[in-house]
Amino acid sequence: MSTELTAKDFTTSQEIRWCPGCGDYAILKTVTKALADAGAKRENTAFISGIGCSSRFPYYVDTYGFHTIHGRAPAVATGLKLVNPVLDVWVVTGDGDGLSIGGNHLLHTLRRNIGLKILLFNNEIYGLTKGQYSPTSRPGTRTPSSPRGSLDTQLSAGAFALGAGAHFFARAIDTDKKGLGSVLEAAQKHDGTSLVEIFQNCIVYNDNVFGAFTDKATAADAQLRLQHGEPMLFGADNEKGLSLNTKTLQLDVIDAKKHPENVMRHDAHNKILAQMLIELNLPVALGVIYENAAAPYEKTFYTEHSSHFTRTGKVADALRRTNTWTVT
Repeated sequence: MSTELTAKDFTTSQEIRWCPGCGDYAILKTVTKALADAGAKRENTAFISGIGCSSRFPYYVDTYGFHTIHGRAPAVATGLKLVNPVLDVWVVTGDGDGLSIGGNHLLHTLRRNIGLKILLFNNEIYGLTKGQYSPTSRPGTRTPSSPRGSLDTQLSAGAFALGAGAHFFARAIDTDKKGLGSVLEAAQKHDGTSLVEIFQNCIVYNDNVFGAFTDKATAADAQLRLQHGEPMLFGADNEKGLSLNTKTLQLDVIDAKKHPENVMRHDAHNKILAQMLIELNLPVALGVIYENAAAPYEKTFYTEHSSHFTRTGKVADALRRTNTWTVT
């Protein structure tokens, strides 16, 4: 009889080397709890990362893990998932690692719908390399690499995901245990690529960049917490709601108490609605924004090629099955 694991069972004895106050600590705790709640097994779970502060993650989770090179975690994770499709494979990346040097790899992972759970820590800055601006930095952001302010157009992780053909996109906040936990549960259950953007605070180089919607004083009016099939309400007393303006084809904020019949219900399967929710400035949409079931790449792959692949169990045996050349 197997013993159920707890969050502590997924925590390693490694010294955690993040800056005091970094949002990564909160994410780590929520992830280990989510693994335990999902009944995950350490021997069937793997965390793959690239380069960056977030990419230390595999050292701090007591499962299999691999710390790869900059931006290439999705490629390594794809290989792992194809070799052993039963594994629960998680990719941990950041806005620089995943959307800059790794943008091409991330794009094709989303397009192929490989069964990976991708956690994208977005702090709108390069933290590990001392605070340069990243693809998600806002115009005007002053950093060592943009001393007069960034001139780049800010990249939206959500717009990128939908444009790449993603079948699952969600958002959460690093310190929101309940909201992040709920999103991780949904991502883990999704059959295919799950991309979760986590708004993560870099206390050293970009502190409180998300304060407009994460500060407790403004959170109720600035956060839209989505539930599929439920009215899109927000505010301290759910007095505000979102309504579709049929003239402008945009989402308007309305008085939900006076006009409850005009408040839209969230439909996570509606891609057009997902695009509108992603583009909202305030309130910021959180939760599962888009989910559309489709066959994962690895299942289609083995259905099509099952007769061409055999598991030998030994790398040496596999190498001997290929052509070799002797160079003199």
